[in-house]
This record gives sequence, C-alpha cells and structure tokens, in this order.
Amino acid sequence: MTTREPEESGTGPIDRPAGGLNGERADRPTGDRTGAATGDPAVTAAGGHAGAPTAGQGERPTANAMRRALKRARDGVALDAAEAAVLLQARGDDLRDLAGSAARVRDAGLAAVGRPGVITYSRKVFIPLTRLCRDKCHYCTFVTVPGKLRRAGHGMFLSPDEVLEIARQGAALGCKEALFTLGDRPEDRWPEAKEWLEAEGYDDTLAYVRAMAIRVLEETGLLPHLNPGVLSWTDLQRLKPVAPSMGMMLETTATRLWSEPGGPHYGSPDKEPAVRLRVLEDAGRSNVPFTTGVLIGIGESYEERADALFELRRTARAYHGIQEVIVQNFRAKPDTAMRGMPDAELEELAATIAVARHILGPSARIQAPPNLVDAEYALLIGAGIDDWGGVSPLTPDHVNPERPWPHIDELAAKTAESGFELRERLTIYPEFIQRGEPWLDPRLMPHVRALADPDTGLALEGVHPTGLPWQEPDEGFTATGRTDLHLTIDTEGRTSDRREDFDHVYGDWEALREAAAPGMAPSRLDGDVRQALAQAADDPAKLTDDEALALLHADGPALDALTRIADELRRDVVGDDVTYIVTRNINFTNVCYTGCRFCAFAQRRTDADAYTLSLSQVADRAEQAWEVGATEVCMQGGIHPDLPGTAYFDIARAVKERVPGMHVHAFSPMEVVNGASRTGLSIREWLTAAKEAGLDSIPGTAAEILDDEVRWILTKGKLPTATWIEVVKTAHELGIRSSSTMMYGHVDQPRHWLGHFRTLARIQQETGGFTEFVTLPFIHTNAPVYLAGIARPGPTDRDNRAVMAMARLLLHPHIPNIQTSWVKLGTEGAAEMLRSGANDLGGTLMEETISRMAGSSYGSYRSVKDLIAIADLAGRPAKPRTTLYGEVPEERVRTAAASDGHLPELLPLLRD
Repeated sequence: MTTREPEESGTGPIDRPAGGLNGERADRPTGDRTGAATGDPAVTAAGGHAGAPTAGQGERPTANAMRRALKRARDGVALDAAEAAVLLQARGDDLRDLAGSAARVRDAGLAAVGRPGVITYSRKVFIPLTRLCRDKCHYCTFVTVPGKLRRAGHGMFLSPDEVLEIARQGAALGCKEALFTLGDRPEDRWPEAKEWLEAEGYDDTLAYVRAMAIRVLEETGLLPHLNPGVLSWTDLQRLKPVAPSMGMMLETTATRLWSEPGGPHYGSPDKEPAVRLRVLEDAGRSNVPFTTGVLIGIGESYEERADALFELRRTARAYHGIQEVIVQNFRAKPDTAMRGMPDAELEELAATIAVARHILGPSARIQAPPNLVDAEYALLIGAGIDDWGGVSPLTPDHVNPERPWPHIDELAAKTAESGFELRERLTIYPEFIQRGEPWLDPRLMPHVRALADPDTGLALEGVHPTGLPWQEPDEGFTATGRTDLHLTIDTEGRTSDRREDFDHVYGDWEALREAAAPGMAPSRLDGDVRQALAQAADDPAKLTDDEALALLHADGPALDALTRIADELRRDVVGDDVTYIVTRNINFTNVCYTGCRFCAFAQRRTDADAYTLSLSQVADRAEQAWEVGATEVCMQGGIHPDLPGTAYFDIARAVKERVPGMHVHAFSPMEVVNGASRTGLSIREWLTAAKEAGLDSIPGTAAEILDDEVRWILTKGKLPTATWIEVVKTAHELGIRSSSTMMYGHVDQPRHWLGHFRTLARIQQETGGFTEFVTLPFIHTNAPVYLAGIARPGPTDRDNRAVMAMARLLLHPHIPNIQTSWVKLGTEGAAEMLRSGANDLGGTLMEETISRMAGSSYGSYRSVKDLIAIADLAGRPAKPRTTLYGEVPEERVRTAAASDGHLPELLPLLRD
C-alpha cells in the first residue's frame, strides 16, 4: 500500500528558509552555491537543499569519516546519528559499499520471516475520497479548492456510487486493496465540505470514511487502507474496526520546515512533526498496522533526515506497530510553489533507503514507489527495499498523476532481473495477519482470510475479492473459560504470575525502563511545610502548588499533623459516619488486548485464566445480589474483541430486566470509548443509548494518573487523559454521574498526584457530577510493569496517608466523599485511612477479581459486619448508603442484615 501524503498546490514561488530550499544537486561540488538549478537569486543565499549540506552544516564528510561509517555498517554495528548523516551522502563506490551491507540486512530479514528472495507489492485501487484539505503544503497538486471542483462538475467528495464504481472495477481486475486518500479534515477550512457532509448525514469526514470503508468491504470485498491524515487516539479506535491497516507519512522531523515562513509545510497544522509522531505512537498503542515513511528532498538537512529515521525506529521498537516504511523522493510539479526545486536524485534515494535499512533493521519492511524511480529498479533493490508498495492496474497515482504505474508484468520482470521474485501481498502485511488479535479486528477477519494464503500470509494467487458482510463474530455472549474465577481466585489462585506473551505484548520493556527512570525514586522537596500546614488548616482551597507539593512529601510529625487537619476537615464536611454500600462486582470478561502494563487481570482468550460470562450469568449474579440486600452492581470487563458492539447495552438491559430496582454502575471511560468506536456512535450518542438501556452511573476508573507522561508508561493502549476527561464530562452533562479515582505508587511522583487532584477539582467545578473520589494504591505483585523491573512495589504507608489527606484537602469543597479501598489495604490499612480524611469504605463487593489477580491478599468479600468493624477500629459509626450517597430503603437494609455473613452459601458457583 502507498501512504503518500496528499499535497496542495500553491500559487507562486515561496520564500526559501535558511539552510533549506536552494536547489543544489547532490552531485555538485560543495562550494558551488550558484542556484543555477532554479535561476532564482533568492535561492542562492538560502543555502543547500536536502541533497547537499545546508548552510551552517559544514562541508561534505571526509574520506576517513565515510570509511569509518561504511566499515561500521559492514560490520553490523549500530549506527549513531552522526554516522547515519555521513552515510546519507554516500555516492558512487561508497554507495555501492553501503548498499551491499544494507542488502545483506534485508536478506536476513526476509529469510527470518520465511520468504527469502521475495519482494512484495499490493494490487490496489486509489480512491481519492476528497481533494479538499485544511493544509497548505507547497508541493502539492492533489489538493484543490471548491471552486475548481464545481467548475469541473465534481462534488466536494466522491459520492458513494463513485466510490463503489472504482472499487468494483478494481475487484474485477483482481485488486485487493482500496487505498482511501484524502485531505486532512477539509470541513475545518471549507464551508462547502461541511455543508456536503451535513447534507449527506455525516458528522465529519471520518464518519464518511468509515461508512465508505464498510460499503467497500460488504459490496466488493476489497480491503480498505485508510490514509485520512492526522488522527487522534479516539479517531483510531473509530476507524480500526473497518480497515486492516492505516497510514500517514511522517515525512520529516525538521520542525523549521513547518514553523518558518516559506517552509514547505508552513501554514499546515497537520504537518507539525510532533503531531505526526504522536499519531504514529497512538497507532501503535491502538494495535493498528500502520504505514509511514519519509519524504526526502523538501529542504531537510542530512542530520534532520537521519533524525526522522531514528524517530521511526524508536516508535517501531516501542509499539511494534509500523508495518512498512516508505522512502519517497520529492518530485517537483508545475503550478506549485516548489516547482523550481530539483527532484531528489535517485542515488540520494538509494542512499536513504540503505541507511533506513541499517537503522530500522532486518525486520522492517521498506518500500520505494516504483513510479517515481525512473526505471532504476535494480538500484533500489540493491539498496535494501523489499516492497514496491501499491500498484494499480486501474487508477492513476493521484498524488503524482504525471508518473504512471508500471505494468505489473514489467515490474515482475525487472524484479527478477535483480534475482528476486515479485509476490502480491495484502494491505495488511503477513506478519500482522499471523499475529491476529489484537492487530486485526474480528469483523475484518473473514475478509482478510478470504484473500490471504493461510501458510504465508501473502495474497492468494488468482483470487478475486467478493463482498462479505461486515458484522459481529458469531460467538456473541457465550460463557467460556474459567467462569468460577470469582470464587477460586481466593482458593486456588491464578494459574501463573504472567501471560505467555509477556515479553512482547506490552511493547519494548527497555525503552519503558528509560522513560520510567525519573519516577522510580520520587524526589524530595524542601518546602515550607509549617506554612503549608497552617494554610491547610485555615483554608485548604487556597493551597498553592508549592505548598501542596510540600505537604505531599510530608513525613514524621508533619505527616501526623497533616492527617489530623484532613480528618478534622472531614468531620466538619460530612460528619463522623463511615458510609458503605451493599454491592456486587461483576467482571463479565477478563479477555483484553489493550496492553495495560499495570494490569494482571487481562488475559488472552486462550490463556488458562481467561473467561467470559454469558448474559444470563450476568443477570443471575445481579439477581442473587438483590436477594441478599444489594442496591448496586458494579460491572466492568476487559476490552474483548469478540463481544458485539451492543454488548454494553445488552448487559445493562439484562440486569434491569431481571432486577428493575438495581442501580447499574458500569462501564469505565475506556469501555465507553470502546463501545462508541465499535458501534460508530459518538461518545455522547453512545452514553445516551446506554442510559436508555439502563445505565445509571459510571465508575471513574481507567484514570490511573491523569498525566500522559505517566499513562504511556503504565499502559500501551488505554485512552489518553483528554479522552478520559471528555467521557466523564459528557456523562455528567447527560445526567450520568460517576466516581473518580487515582491509582498511585508505581512510576509516578507527587507532582503527578497534585496535577491529578487539580484536574478532578476543575471537572467537578464545571459539572458537579462526581459522587466520590477513590484512592487506589497500586498492587504490584503480579503487575507486568513491576515484574519487568520498572515500577515501585506499590505505595508506602507514608504515601497512602499523604495521598488520602491531600485528597481530602485538595478536593475540598468540590468532592466531599473520599473513599478508601479495603480490598487493597486490608482492615488495618483502611482504618488508618479513615483517620486520615476518608469517610467511605466502598462496598461489600461480594466478588472481586481485578485486585486479587494483581496479588492483593485481602480477599474478595466483606460482610456488612466486617465493614462496621473497620469503622469501629477507627472509632466511628457506620451507615449504609446508595450509589449516589442517599438513604437506603429500609427493606434493603433488612434484607442485607438477614443474609449478612452467609453470602458464600447464598452465592453458589454459577453455571449454565
């Protein structure tokens, strides 16, 4: 597949940034800065273009520097950035030397995956869904403006009929990939685009992309590869179910080419390198097979080009999600602002391919577009490519329309001349097909299997795609696996302390160790603790960040004073009653592929401890809980890829139908986003539908620490901070209240705790929707991030007391109810928290598997008498409550009292 970026035409010559776009040829002597290639005197002063050392970059590398770098490449030694920049300038014999070692690396990688001597390509059609874009790239002819489209008789977008006509013709010719290419979010810039989408019933461009991808799958069987530009984490969740792969070119990491007037990306918000790198990371976190690459010759220096390749390597190693890297050479086009720029030379392209191969290694798949290489196929094969990208027998390359695709027979012949066999692949690479879940959504599995050789993962020869339904897997809600785990976790325990895929499912552990190192030993501060204590006692709402940090670090007598102040504030605000709720946790599945590194609960479907409950089992557990006095069920589960998109609605409805009076407290923000992405609804629409199905409130879990610096160490694929905030605020706006939580004591520091508290307080001031704040000390024993030697072994007693006290102070007066967790801290620990600012003990739980799977030793159930005993230990009375902290009906109190202490007998093992 080819993921080259849509480009937008300009209107005239552009200002050349310093060190940027002078048009100097790579093979011109270093001292020749005449600008003769363009005849533009402004170019002369600007310095060299990407093919030569730019202004201030110095002369060409010395012969000794080149020899040293070539030797290191031949010896297989990892290159550093300086050596890579030297090798990018290899030409002639030096290039042949470099290419030889790069080809050996490529050949080793092909042998390792079982296809030695094979170069691949994808037979595709190009679907230019819209040529409108909010960006203004100065080399682009793909993108146009609404007026030109109207004059040519075209709509702002291809119509569904036009999309399907292209796809059907491609399927008839044996194509298997539908490459959707389009400009970034045109509705943000062009009212005409927004009007078209609204008239057709789509909220935005991505909604139309999703809908057309589904129709292509169902009506033609072609596999969509989506190239809609910059995507957020939420966008990726939304599109992943409809496309086996996606892509976006990184192009360059040279920020100056975006930020400085006259640069090729100036005025293009989506071309900021940091934004594009974030997309690559989010795609990896989301388990999306992703295509990316570099565009050479647009004004970057050799050092900047090398930096882009190293950034691609970093991302690939961290998330294992980059399926191919395109190395594309700039080609100047008429009627663009960069029409005077010389094309990147083919030897320059070959050198970049060879250096990319050395940096990215044997497992990388590296592509060069065959229509941009002037028939120099052997040069690029020799430099280390193993893929020609997408080639279409039907549609032109809409990004480079002046460059026709080679005939596939010609491409095969040229490939054979270099000693390689040309083989067709699918849009998703064989390695990702063989990985299966979570890289390929179950709804796409039938489409991919229909076209993939089961042995190699390459395309089946001679097969023409046919439309297949895009639908949920047949299994639906079927009870499977260790459904008695809620009981046997306390008697038999877990089968092993870690999953079999521990070494690779969570990403690159070594990179994580480096990222987490600053948080391993929280720094101490020498703040004015006495002044901070005085302010806390006088008016905690006025604590400054410096004062709050000083208190979060408090120890000894200062910590004792802090907890006394917090406890006194608790008494003033909510009184002495210790509240609790009679509730049952129902974790309906632990099958999950999100990759949270702190979670010991998640299992693959094939793991010994994996299970999924049926709808009837969920309803049975809710009914039994009602019979023993519960007022609430708290339901959360893993992100199971095979559950239907309506799963959460079905669960809530099943409970309400069986026990109408039960409060359904269910579905974390991560589950909300998963449900929305699987159903194609917005977060607001999904929450509205869930409320109609019976959802009463949501747990504010999946928060961990609301700081992405910490989140991306703790989890590979969970929702980012901004999305968590969006979910809870939207829920509150719809009248769906939530709890709030913080998990601490892993790779975090007190400054992260402070930021988390401040964030929650701001949300509560806006919405008033939080019912409580729950402290969740990190349980380390079986947590992958601890087993890998990255996280601390949970919080200390000092940490627990300080966090509890500061939660009371920093959330005052916005969140009055502060809860401690007996399942994580035990009886003594929970009582200590009641003396440090807490007023709530949470629930009886009845069953609890998440903390127990992580290694908590405090059991899965507490009777009402047990909870009253914890309150007694703290010297306080106890009182039952509802989810929303209201009075419990007398009938519920009597029922709970009558069955208290007998739950093991009343809650037998549930079987179908």
